Amino acid sequence: MTDTRIETGRTGRLLYGRVRPNEDLVGAIEALCRDHAITAALVRGSLGSLTEARLDTRGGRQILVSGAAVETLTLSGEVRDGQAALFGTVSDAEGRVFGGRFAAGGNPVCVTFEVAIEEWIADPL
Repeated sequence: MTDTRIETGRTGRLLYGRVRPNEDLVGAIEALCRDHAITAALVRGSLGSLTEARLDTRGGRQILVSGAAVETLTLSGEVRDGQAALFGTVSDAEGRVFGGRFAAGGNPVCVTFEVAIEEWIADPL
């Protein structure tokens, strides 16, 4: 059985960040939130490529996508209490598309990566 939680709140600050080459995408987004004292956030959009992508699938497999540049097609997710849960799709040089959860420590940025992060402020319980 899945544990579901419904939360009300509002959005706060909007942060546009740039991740530098060879930084891990997941760790960099966590660091951006930490550096700006954002404890909960929604990842709203992105633009960039990775030198490789490591994606976890629902079935417990891990997919490794390698290449000169792995293009990120979609990215969404959230950061809560310093931990990012990021999901998306990437394509390799041959145009094949892969999707899953971006594994922490396995997604180094190629040239640069732009990301939009929106602070989430939950209503008191």
